[in-house]
Amino acid sequence: MRIMGLDVGDRTIGVAVSDELGWTAQGIEVIRRTDWQTNLQRLRQLCEQYQVSLIVVGHPLNMNGTAGPRAEMAAEFAGRLQEELGVPVRLWDERLTTLEAERILIAADVSRAKRRKVVDKMAAVLILQNYLQAHSGAGPDRNR
Repeated sequence: MRIMGLDVGDRTIGVAVSDELGWTAQGIEVIRRTDWQTNLQRLRQLCEQYQVSLIVVGHPLNMNGTAGPRAEMAAEFAGRLQEELGVPVRLWDERLTTLEAERILIAADVSRAKRRKVVDKMAAVLILQNYLQAHSGAGPDRNR
């Protein structure tokens, strides 16, 4: 069973999945947000294809740890997703993840046009990888 990581934005959803052992995260796609049912159908297909047992949704908290409008939107999305898919969904602090993804892509000399297409997928990878590392038994938070 795998874990799925999501970077939920206003226009796109970056998607990543773990390997079967839960050690590494791989980006799989960027879903263009249209309507809820269409996006839900695609996420359901990916959950079935990768046999997902848990979904981790990036929770973009403010730098002081409070939840602003974007964090509230992510929490609402996560709640609806869990209700619809019947798969446990966890929120994961993703402060600065998109900026980190952008820096990694710039360092790799990825063109601006290409970065725009993959930055959300890279952010989903970082969210999921951070979650996996924190829950690997080596991190400070060993409780799932």
